[in-house]
Amino acid sequence: LVTYASKMGSTQQIAEAIGHELETSGIRITLAPCADSVSPETFDGVILGSAIYTRRWLKAAKRFLKRHAGELDPKTTWLFHSGPIGEGAREQQVPAPKAISRLIARYGLRAPVTFGGRLDTEHATGPLSRWMGAEGPLSGDFRDWDRIRAWASDIAQQLDRDSAERQQ
Repeated sequence: LVTYASKMGSTQQIAEAIGHELETSGIRITLAPCADSVSPETFDGVILGSAIYTRRWLKAAKRFLKRHAGELDPKTTWLFHSGPIGEGAREQQVPAPKAISRLIARYGLRAPVTFGGRLDTEHATGPLSRWMGAEGPLSGDFRDWDRIRAWASDIAQQLDRDSAERQQ
């Protein structure tokens, strides 16, 4: 399961790229927004992503994690968030918000990986984001697609190993 919460479409596109990379590796995936009430219980692995704004996850992703944290296997659950923009966004690691950190610690989940975001006037949803997305140092696409695909490829390899071990 690759599930996500996205406000302006950037995180959704990251989730789609992750799903595509997993499919390329021979893994069958379901891609769905967190708000679709999808349950992780029938999946061998779960990747959950959220856009992050002012160091907060979107409500749909936070609700998904709260609702299902106890069902998630720490070995086969991966988290990511996207959103940093501007110079250094591709390398920036943003710590998980406090509520997310508490759930991660309580259930032994991995900390989320941070991917850069995208901000432009075409996808902006409000006056502030349109203003910030206008030409300037915060405007642009700061996603590192090679890094995103490499992360997904690593996950595919881990899932393949886990599957092989279960079959033995």
